[in-house]
Amino acid sequence: MLTKNKNSDIVICPSVLAADFSNLASDIATISTADWLHFDVMDGHYVPNLSFGPVVAAAVKPHSDLALDVHLMVSQPDDWFEAFAEAGADSLVIHQEVAVHANRSLQRIKELGCSAGMAINPGTPIETLYEHLPYLDLVLIMTVNPGFGGQSYINSMDDKIRRMRKMIEQSGYNIFLQVDGGITRDNIERVAACGANAFVAGSGIFKKSDRAAEIKLMRELAEKGYSG
Repeated sequence: MLTKNKNSDIVICPSVLAADFSNLASDIATISTADWLHFDVMDGHYVPNLSFGPVVAAAVKPHSDLALDVHLMVSQPDDWFEAFAEAGADSLVIHQEVAVHANRSLQRIKELGCSAGMAINPGTPIETLYEHLPYLDLVLIMTVNPGFGGQSYINSMDDKIRRMRKMIEQSGYNIFLQVDGGITRDNIERVAACGANAFVAGSGIFKKSDRAAEIKLMRELAEKGYSG
């Protein structure tokens, strides 16, 4: 299950997609001061790219104390729940756009002992999430179109994040608001001010020589912007 940093309202989630796959264990050791390890699963169908599956997740898990945050960018997410739960996933995040029987899917995720999340793409309205809020631990707003790392943040997502934060607050549920795509030291304070409190960063962290320092800086900037 996903938990918040006991010393901060902000959650920093480095994305494995930006790590060096030939040196994965060593690369993951450099981001130990983060909170969650974000694991982007791509099937080449829902998004035009392939990444990795539960075998890699199981191999990574013993090398990190971070919660394993699994983002299923796949057309048939339910087929993968058990395998990723067995591999050590702490969360399973499905896309609203492919969640045909979302309520059943979210309940199954919880039955497996994982936090349940739902993601929406830049063009998907936040209103599509309203009925699912009672079953969610996390909402993920994609701030780029999914499928590839290294993209630039879509600035129009600022207002979407603000509206999503308002919806969560009005619901009364305790739900993480996560953003993924183009998050760097240059925009994290502004995005936090919009209401996000969990930040996926790939190249924004892994391309830095001192990743611990970058995580610390990003956390401080986000804390400065976030009002809670």
